[in-house]
Amino acid sequence: MIFFRVTQNINIKTTDGTLVNYFKFKDPSNMDNETIYITTYDDFNDLKKVFANVDKDKYFAKVLNETRIRALENFPIELGIINIDEYDYRENLKENYFRDIKKVDIFKQLKNIKKDEILIAIIGGVGKSISETISSCTALRILHKKLKEIYKNIKFDIYLNASNNSFYTREKQIYQTQEYINNILPLSLTSKKLCEYDYFIDNSLTINFLELNSLNYVDAWLFRFGINYKKINGNEKYNQINISNYKVQDSLKVKIEEVKLKGKLLLFHPYSANINKSIPQSIAIDLLKDFLLKAEDYMIISTLLIDIKIKDDRFVDLSKESKNVNDFIYIISTMDKIFTADTATYHISDAFMIPTVVVFTSNNYLEKIKYFKYIKPIFIEDKSKNLSKFVYENDNLTINKFESWNKLKVNRIIKLLDSF
Repeated sequence: MIFFRVTQNINIKTTDGTLVNYFKFKDPSNMDNETIYITTYDDFNDLKKVFANVDKDKYFAKVLNETRIRALENFPIELGIINIDEYDYRENLKENYFRDIKKVDIFKQLKNIKKDEILIAIIGGVGKSISETISSCTALRILHKKLKEIYKNIKFDIYLNASNNSFYTREKQIYQTQEYINNILPLSLTSKKLCEYDYFIDNSLTINFLELNSLNYVDAWLFRFGINYKKINGNEKYNQINISNYKVQDSLKVKIEEVKLKGKLLLFHPYSANINKSIPQSIAIDLLKDFLLKAEDYMIISTLLIDIKIKDDRFVDLSKESKNVNDFIYIISTMDKIFTADTATYHISDAFMIPTVVVFTSNNYLEKIKYFKYIKPIFIEDKSKNLSKFVYENDNLTINKFESWNKLKVNRIIKLLDSF
């Protein structure tokens, strides 16, 4: 976490329209006040850029010594792996600070607080991508359950990076599907507000900095929280998504209901935001054509624009209806089967117990899906060779690029889908 003050009053608007107000620092008699701010390291750097774009000579964010603030009598207790003096370590490039962090036991950090309700601030969320956030929320749900064994009621408030986070609205919508989360708020928060909590978890120190990428998301975040993930039953590590409060667009609901009358629904999702995880476009188009030819019992659904030239009564393009993450989650929840590249799709589908075949291109895929009960993998090994001697890639000098992808056949995919 970064503790800082600002030199002038200013308001920052998040992508969902929420205003974060910053007020000029007033030298306080107590560090527990409304002009000392707290945020993550990344959000702090974003905020500095925003200030510079407005007026670099007028607006500044100045780091404060956190020792005085942490010494406040009512400063909350930090849970999980402790993150002290982050700004100094990051700015001085003391990389070993992050590598040498040892595991902790959250149950030894808890205090005998005699209150009916415990308030916990989670600063920075628990993920960046949709996949990581959904799976990491599983770890957060387990944390909530464990804490309820000790305290009667637990309230989690999540504070998200907001200064220049284009995914703020999307992240907020995902957290709103989690029943155990009390509130989702934008960073920064004041020292006065933080001191209203009993505990806090500082996720400015993410699992990436802890070099936990060899673990799947659930185990990595449990480790981050100070829970021995090896002692948590794998049956508890399932994704959970509640969309009961989501208001479905009438046009989307009607369209899916109409398509369901014609056959079972199979979602075809070949592309990822990461090009290395995506099925090549030409291969994806051929697969779609084969699905239409061979998967006769299914209506083929897509939320992606595959090929405008494909016209078939059994192919339904929902790309215009899938406007946000809630729409996408709802669409997935209505499917009978799913075929997808390595994307958030299978993290969502597993929460709804929908049989899903996933194509992976990274060889650690078994670790990623070890707790998924409704996933069957297909591994595609990259056998391409780049003849270029330069650092950048040149497709014209890449050979065997599609050799492995050409072995991916619809018959095999259908057989796997039918085997559930």
